[in-house]
Amino acid sequence: MSYTLHPLKKQRLQRSELAVPGSNPTMIEKAAESDVDYIFLDLEDAVAPPDKIQARSNIIQALNDIDWKAKGKTMSIRINGLDTHYMYRDVVEIVEQAGQHLDTILVPKVGVPGDLYAVETMVSQIETAMGFSHQIGLEALIETALGMANVEAIAATPGRLEALHFGVADYAASNRARTVVIGGLNPDYPGDQWHFALSRMTVACRAFGLRAIDGPFGDFNDPDGYILSARRAAALGIEGKWAIHPSQIALANEVFSPPEAEVTRAHRIIEELKKAEAEGRGAASLDGKMIDAASERMARNVLTVADAIAAQ
Repeated sequence: MSYTLHPLKKQRLQRSELAVPGSNPTMIEKAAESDVDYIFLDLEDAVAPPDKIQARSNIIQALNDIDWKAKGKTMSIRINGLDTHYMYRDVVEIVEQAGQHLDTILVPKVGVPGDLYAVETMVSQIETAMGFSHQIGLEALIETALGMANVEAIAATPGRLEALHFGVADYAASNRARTVVIGGLNPDYPGDQWHFALSRMTVACRAFGLRAIDGPFGDFNDPDGYILSARRAAALGIEGKWAIHPSQIALANEVFSPPEAEVTRAHRIIEELKKAEAEGRGAASLDGKMIDAASERMARNVLTVADAIAAQ
């Protein structure tokens, strides 16, 4: 191992993340009763410009009126972009009036580390002024060519940053990619056209102690397509995926939850390696396969998720 290590900044269960328009109070109420791990109340793409101000008020009321913690939900908001005149009021009004119930802020279309610095400065000032007892985290959406070109520098941003999300729709538009459905595969491409982007973002996350989250799959009438997309992401080390429809929540929870057999094997790996260590051996055999220190690290990753699910 390098002497330079960046441990995970914040462990949160984020297998499924439901996107909910802030302009629709009924959908917000329904989200509270769902089985989703994480919710972001949206002020950006899901809200039309004439509804932006009302959406802010809806979100403030919902954060204050619903006991999200009692319902086992981690709460976030997606603010409008830094290139809009809505963003600063999103941060000021919601954090001042309901920040005590907010876990993170999702910043869209992050292109350079300075984008996060701008939001962090505002949030820090408001928290100090309001006397909050907890720190609101930041999450960044990597969804432009500029953001992906700078993803390592963005991931290395000090401070509140906890996670990166891959925003496939805007990323496709930014790259002028030919797509057939948001998050889906173009049959003309030999394989998964999003593999490189997801892999690069995930490596940046793991290098700098961040959670890696996959974004939307647009066709909510195609559960098989969603599952395949989620499985490909999980294979790369992604730990959760957006749900743009309630029907996708259970699919994400299933894919990103370690199966019981995998949890059992993780415990066995750790037990066998303890025995090997007591006997002066650095490696051991389990079910006819070699296991070593790397196997233990992978096993503990599995158990961390299993423990978080059990705690929820």
